[in-house]
Amino acid sequence: MTDLTVIILTRDEAQHIGRAIASVKDIATRIVVVDSGSTDETVRLAKDAGAEVLRHRWVNYATQFNWALDQIKGTPGWVLRLDADEIVTPDLANQLAAGLPDVDGIYIGRRMYFMGQPIRHGGLFPIRVLRLFRNGTGRCEERWMDEHIIVDGPTADLPGEIIDDNRNSLDWWIAKHNGYASREVVDILNQTHQFLPQETIGDLRGGQAAGKRWIKEHIYARLPGGLRAGAYFFYRYVVRLGFLDGRQARSFHVLQGFWYRYLVDAKLAEVQRHMVAHNVGPVEAIEVVLGLDLRAASSSTERRAA
Repeated sequence: MTDLTVIILTRDEAQHIGRAIASVKDIATRIVVVDSGSTDETVRLAKDAGAEVLRHRWVNYATQFNWALDQIKGTPGWVLRLDADEIVTPDLANQLAAGLPDVDGIYIGRRMYFMGQPIRHGGLFPIRVLRLFRNGTGRCEERWMDEHIIVDGPTADLPGEIIDDNRNSLDWWIAKHNGYASREVVDILNQTHQFLPQETIGDLRGGQAAGKRWIKEHIYARLPGGLRAGAYFFYRYVVRLGFLDGRQARSFHVLQGFWYRYLVDAKLAEVQRHMVAHNVGPVEAIEVVLGLDLRAASSSTERRAA
């Protein structure tokens, strides 16, 4: 069996953490949970399930995950990035246990359930994501939203999959995506103003996620704000047959494919209006309008680089 360290980032994930750990317990050499201030039973449940729990203040996902990588420097073998609301399928677990190819990173499939129903249409899932890499060869790209793992060396594919099946309420989902929208605005403004270090897999060749990122940054971003949300929803719901999904899954296409994308554009316009009205730069406008402390993220990046 390959040496495997699984990293899971958590905050108030008592409903999911035991399930996530159980899905990798038989194949992982080490399970590291990095908690950012849970107020529920997440930490106790993770420890009871056999995980090692570290604590670190949250800035954004990329900063948190890269901090976790710093804590396991020198650990032999591979690293698997797993979200707390995800599980490794038995097929993928068997493939990992059987041994891995001589590469630096491995793409695996990721499927998603929404309110208990699988997303089968809309051109979204399964998506191939790089979640598995040799320790020391990969890192999370510096972004505030939609961050992926980057490796410099060769990659391969495994047919096994990860399942994203969050069991929280719709209110929780909406609140979380409201925060996602604010974070995505940071990345959009940073493309133009370059006030923070930022990487993008859209500059890399190959890979499904890289191709989607390139389209998002070079085509979608040039469409008129607001209108592009409607165009994207039409593509997903009609052209890619999202309407054929179950009732809850159809709600996902409406909420994530239109409401969320329109919310990003509305927040972007709000920050831009503040910049003009008060003659300030994007960092100050983002802090005032969206309540995000970009200076903390910049400091964390500088400390890690040092």
